[in-house]
Amino acid sequence: MPKLRAIGIVGETTLTLLILILIGLIALDIVIQVTCCLYHRGGSQTTAAQGQVSIRLTGSGSTFIYPQMREWISRFQAENPTISIIYNPTGSGTGQSQLLKEHVVDFACSDPPLSHKQYEEYKGKVLQMPVIVGAIAVIYKIPGYRGPLNLTADAIAKIYLGKIKYWDDPEIARLNPRARLPHVVIKVIHRSDASGTTEVFTFFLHKAAPSVWPTNLVGKAIEWPVDSTGRGLGAKGNQGVAEYFKRLDSAIAYVELGYALENNFPIAAIRNAAGYFVKPSSETMQAAIANALRSGLLPSTPLADWSNALNAIIYAPGKDSYPIVSFSFMITWTRYPHAKAEALKKFIKFINTIGQEDIIEGYAPIPPELRSINLKALSIIQGS
Repeated sequence: MPKLRAIGIVGETTLTLLILILIGLIALDIVIQVTCCLYHRGGSQTTAAQGQVSIRLTGSGSTFIYPQMREWISRFQAENPTISIIYNPTGSGTGQSQLLKEHVVDFACSDPPLSHKQYEEYKGKVLQMPVIVGAIAVIYKIPGYRGPLNLTADAIAKIYLGKIKYWDDPEIARLNPRARLPHVVIKVIHRSDASGTTEVFTFFLHKAAPSVWPTNLVGKAIEWPVDSTGRGLGAKGNQGVAEYFKRLDSAIAYVELGYALENNFPIAAIRNAAGYFVKPSSETMQAAIANALRSGLLPSTPLADWSNALNAIIYAPGKDSYPIVSFSFMITWTRYPHAKAEALKKFIKFINTIGQEDIIEGYAPIPPELRSINLKALSIIQGS
């Protein structure tokens, strides 16, 4: 009997195991069927949801253009859900490098155009399109003083050279006879990354004050003389400069106008080529553009050398011209895989048509003459 009982127990155990295995197999079959069903249904849903994103474009570069580019991308994607665009504000120098050298982005944005040397290296392979006009504001924070401030290129240059140390320096006082300026040390903020904003700013200092600011201090990244005094402070990107500025009690900085307006920073009036003190605005930027167009320095095709564009628009003549104005350029290749070529051309067309009617505060649209030049890119860019 004990032996039979043992056999019975084993039989019951085996039966139980068999039942559990059978239940498991049935459950597994159900799971497989449901999963397959969900896979097929999900596949079409993914296609429907992602069918909304069939091509992706990536860009990087200028922080100067970033607020406007962000706005353009948002509106463009709403109207073109099959195209996704990602733009990373890395700085003009990095953007150029990631497009031309590293080949990791589809387009770059840069405040200065390619240099003549770069143009010669990539001649016929790249396009340059001035897509927006912006201004660099000189912002200031003076303890105990909230009034207006007039500055010249000479005075700004001497501050960044480290030669002017206090707000009540005689040179600043002469420009602001009604201001009661304190004897307080000026903290001097500049960009620490390779920046188109810096190139525009330093180009202005040299063009307007060549005897004070030398050519070796013009570029995207320079050695700032004021740093040797301990009063120079570097920050990455226009955003970084704005954040650094907020934390200081006494400071001067240069930043894209949109960032200054967004944060309600005091903005200095800068003496222009005609001798007038002018603050940046849409109207004073437009005045500079009009004079740049009259200069004859701007080319008539995206394939051309645009390296003289800065010289045309910075420190432009005219009593209403703001002197630190710049185009921001979109730089692309002339050839792409077919789908990317078509998507990029749609985006370029949008920027130069609808996009120019949707300009946020701190920028100015490009005139019709430049829009027509940029739209020539639609017949130049080819897909393969």
